[in-house]
Amino acid sequence: MASREDSPIFEDDDSPPYSLEKMTDLVAVWDVALSDGIHKIEFEHGTTSGKRVVYVDGKEEIRKEWMFKLVGKETFCVGATKTKATINIDAVSGFAYEYTLEIDGKSLKKWMENRSETTSTWTLRLDGEDCRVVLEKDTMDVWCNGTKMETAGEFVDDGTETHFSYGHHDCCIKAVSSGKRKEGIVHTLIVDNREIPETLE
Repeated sequence: MASREDSPIFEDDDSPPYSLEKMTDLVAVWDVALSDGIHKIEFEHGTTSGKRVVYVDGKEEIRKEWMFKLVGKETFCVGATKTKATINIDAVSGFAYEYTLEIDGKSLKKWMENRSETTSTWTLRLDGEDCRVVLEKDTMDVWCNGTKMETAGEFVDDGTETHFSYGHHDCCIKAVSSGKRKEGIVHTLIVDNREIPETLE
């Protein structure tokens, strides 16, 4: 009998922790940018068995076998903020199905447009690693690589500054009025006295 080492299926030690069978019913994949990181949502739908499986970042969140109703919805939470997500399964024609993702009750597209107004995001390299900083404008919460940071805010002549540290780096998000009603407040990230350009996700 062949040992595990002889089997070609196990050649790659970096292989994901799920079986090859998984990918046969994979029908949709979405990347969702939240404050604590970018999360991958994968959905399996067995149109003959009615099986439904939802994975978030490779971890199984929902598994339902033998569903008689092939259309419907599955709701689950994503990320450290437990953001509500719903996958809608609709019949298009015959045996064709359409899969749409809603975040907090909005279509993914609408939610992303809204998010670009309520958050600012910066990506940069610090100490040789990628760093993603997100400011939630409504709460002034700052997230750095998935961790909510301890911050200290202060009023300055031209606006406010929100200070935090990342590793040995002094970081500050300046909020200054643009002077234009449509633009409102402009947020700028400064790391070690260097201005970081905002990233569009």
